[in-house]
Amino acid sequence: MKGIGVSPGISIGRAFVIKKTEPALTGILLKNEAEILLEIERFDLAVSHAADEIESIKANTVLQDEELSLLETQIELLTDPQIKADVIEKIESDKKNANDALIEVIGNFVQLFENMDDEYMRARSADIKDIGSRILNHLDGQGQGKVNTYKFAPDTIVIAEDISPSDTLTMDIKHVTGFATQAGSKTSHTTIIAKSKGIPAVVSCGNALATVVNNDVVILDAINGIVYINPSQEIIDDYTIKRAAYRERTDKLKALKDVLAITRDGKRITLSANISGADDMEDVFYNGGDGVGLLRTELLFMDRDSFPTEDEQFEFYKSIALRSKNKPVIVRTIDIGGDKHLPYFNLPAELNPFLGYRAIRICLDRKDLFITQLKAILRASVFGDLKIMFPMISNVQEIKSAKSIVAEAKAELLNDNIVFNADIKIGIMIEIPSAAITADILAQEVDFFSIGTNDLCQYTLAVDRMNEKISHLYDPFNPGVLRLINNVIEQGHKHNIHVGMCGEMASDPIATLLLLGMGLNDFSMNAASIPTIKNIIVNNSITKARNIYKNVMEMNSSEKIIAYLQEAAQ
Repeated sequence: MKGIGVSPGISIGRAFVIKKTEPALTGILLKNEAEILLEIERFDLAVSHAADEIESIKANTVLQDEELSLLETQIELLTDPQIKADVIEKIESDKKNANDALIEVIGNFVQLFENMDDEYMRARSADIKDIGSRILNHLDGQGQGKVNTYKFAPDTIVIAEDISPSDTLTMDIKHVTGFATQAGSKTSHTTIIAKSKGIPAVVSCGNALATVVNNDVVILDAINGIVYINPSQEIIDDYTIKRAAYRERTDKLKALKDVLAITRDGKRITLSANISGADDMEDVFYNGGDGVGLLRTELLFMDRDSFPTEDEQFEFYKSIALRSKNKPVIVRTIDIGGDKHLPYFNLPAELNPFLGYRAIRICLDRKDLFITQLKAILRASVFGDLKIMFPMISNVQEIKSAKSIVAEAKAELLNDNIVFNADIKIGIMIEIPSAAITADILAQEVDFFSIGTNDLCQYTLAVDRMNEKISHLYDPFNPGVLRLINNVIEQGHKHNIHVGMCGEMASDPIATLLLLGMGLNDFSMNAASIPTIKNIIVNNSITKARNIYKNVMEMNSSEKIIAYLQEAAQ
């Protein structure tokens, strides 16, 4: 069966199937005020016990930064005032018992997150679901489910619909050699933990995975996203050889950590990472990254009941700057709207939200919110090499307006005698076709471009890549998309500004030489992909890349382009 390989590797082992049941509503309604007060008290106590439980896991378990970050997220969700308020409202107004009220509220939040287009935010629905289960266990007087009592034999491949944060944190995985799940994504908890532990994982395998039973023989090809169940001996023998070859190659990639990304003919390339917080910085340098090409700031605004203050934002950016080793960190200003909604910010209902009131458009309209964030970034800029990047730019006037607000933020800080980097660099994301076409005009207003290939591809081809009916039309190798990318790079260089890329295409190995040939000199991606892309760069030349680029730009279909690039990458 086919899925998404999210933590590369090849494993051969026996299946251990984890099955879970969804919590059921009781339908029992409360009769009087005394019962209502009792249920609220019972809910508060369960939340308190759940928080104590997480603190106990933190205190008594050896955890990596990624795992600690997951626990911190759960604590934030447990204390989320919106969840508590919604549960209490259902208890008081609808006379629901605490169990049913919690199940309904958690279900609403999970649906909200799962409907978001942003993959990272969709994956956070697992956090919501998990804290709901944790609280329910305490409401039922059972405490946390005993996931850590699973007894795994050597060479176990864990099979599940999805693996919850609680499972990934408390599971004894010394004998686990792989994960395969029906659901999940590139940013799910299975992915995060599998990558941090170096365990191969394939997610989003679909319902066919539900047919697997304990002790089935499983081959996990997490390089190509393929899962084999009870394969023939011939396939097992073939993959035994492939596994040995992959392990040898992985050892070579690890040796590249401290090697600069320099092509054979001497061109230095910058390899940066896309991150969401300070805890991600360790992963950047562990994989040999040169800095941060995209800091998403949206998480700072999520799971709250009000906008973060200037001081709260300042501490967030400062913590990242202090851990950046003075490497560049590009901070994208808040990109809400579209699929990213804040419960305390009532965005208007729109027929086409991805074409509507979002990102820089909200910032220019709500200058009070924008200037608060800018002042916080500017204040933190004295602690590291921070840069400011505006998303969703479609025309030059938006840049001028945004820069004018930056100037106001600087003036306010000067007036208050607060230090900041007066020469902070300002750039924009190129993710709208109009921006890519007019890159020559926009380049005169900024210090750098960063190409967001995900949205650029969607907007250019009019394809919602999350729509299963048409997702096959989402194609970053479409000649139209490639010509837009090429124009952005050409115009950036012509006007002597830096050009990077922070979309998924930057981490695609078959695109690396093509992008090098176009002249791209800064690739930003998930940190785990850096060694693979670095290996391609150090073993090839710009001369070869330029020839590949010239050949590709003469081709008229993505099928030919992809086939050619796959052959060239061998």
